[in-house]
Amino acid sequence: MRKAFISPAKYVQGEDELLNLGYFINTFGNKALLIGNAQDIERVKVQLNKTAEKYRCEFIMADFKGECSKVEVARLKKLAIEKNCDCTVALGGGKAIDAAKCVAQGEALIIVPTIAATDAPTSHSAVLYTEDGAFDDYAYFKQNPSVVLVDTKIIANAPVRFLVSGMGDALSTYFEARANYHSYAAVNAGLPCGSQEESIAPARQTMAAFALATLCYQTLLNDGIKAKQSCHNKVVTTALENIIEANILLSGLGFESGGLAGAHAIHDGLTLLEETHHYYHGEKVAFGTLAQLILENSPSEEIEEVLDFCLAVGLPVCLADLGVKSINDAQLTAIAEKATISDESIHAMPFPVTVDAVKAAIIVADKIGQDYKQYGTFTK
Repeated sequence: MRKAFISPAKYVQGEDELLNLGYFINTFGNKALLIGNAQDIERVKVQLNKTAEKYRCEFIMADFKGECSKVEVARLKKLAIEKNCDCTVALGGGKAIDAAKCVAQGEALIIVPTIAATDAPTSHSAVLYTEDGAFDDYAYFKQNPSVVLVDTKIIANAPVRFLVSGMGDALSTYFEARANYHSYAAVNAGLPCGSQEESIAPARQTMAAFALATLCYQTLLNDGIKAKQSCHNKVVTTALENIIEANILLSGLGFESGGLAGAHAIHDGLTLLEETHHYYHGEKVAFGTLAQLILENSPSEEIEEVLDFCLAVGLPVCLADLGVKSINDAQLTAIAEKATISDESIHAMPFPVTVDAVKAAIIVADKIGQDYKQYGTFTK
């Protein structure tokens, strides 16, 4: 059996780590295209100025428009060429990070997350959206980022909702890796650029990937609530450090080398609903995780454990929590059809998945979540 594991070249996490950004830029040259929204850049302007002065590097501001679309990526690539940039630096959240990956194409890329809202920083893949915010496509690159630089003090001072969203994204990691373990599905880590090649056999997850995915879930249960309180009080604690590592590193390595499955595919379907565009990736993935558990008929005790965690940290457990006050059969069908297109990750589930099965799982997950919020049980 062929197995594969993939990771960034370097991961560094700690307080005030952003001050070392210039050191890593110098390994490629001295001019970096900086991709991030204006608010994120302004929030760390002091640190950026200090590291630029200390290491004599220059930041070319990209004026990121906020959406990782094909149009925006084309504009950023043109700017990088025009300004003779030596490397690309992503500063901020998931969409800025994904846009930077698309610009760098696997070369000289430094990721600096200012929030721990997704597991995007460590991977060699990106998610493309339409200019209206709907899911468009996945993109894959020949290698993972050169450096992932995580300043825990900056993340501690970010809005709590971002950290919680990251826990929602990380929540799916174990359950999706488990599905891949049982189905022997191919994982992205085994593909050189994410595309199938006839000369290369599919690769399955390694024991290391499943172990990291398992540790990710255990860390969420152990430290999630404490980390949320740490972030609420804008202080760095061991629990917060652990959750930042779980959200970014454990989940990132776990999903890429352990595999995606139902939760992320259902997320992709949910993006068709305009109401969900106001909610973060991890918030939709959390509900997708519950729907996946229904789809695979997981034990009630496991579903309750996930529901308890979601409610304790503030993650969605029903469609209303994602702004969806009502949904009709046509909408459910469209969501399920998008979640089950031929190349979606839902087909990594260890059984055949149909449109009707996904519709049913969403309906039941929604009702169970509503009941659990109201009654503290769904087995009445």
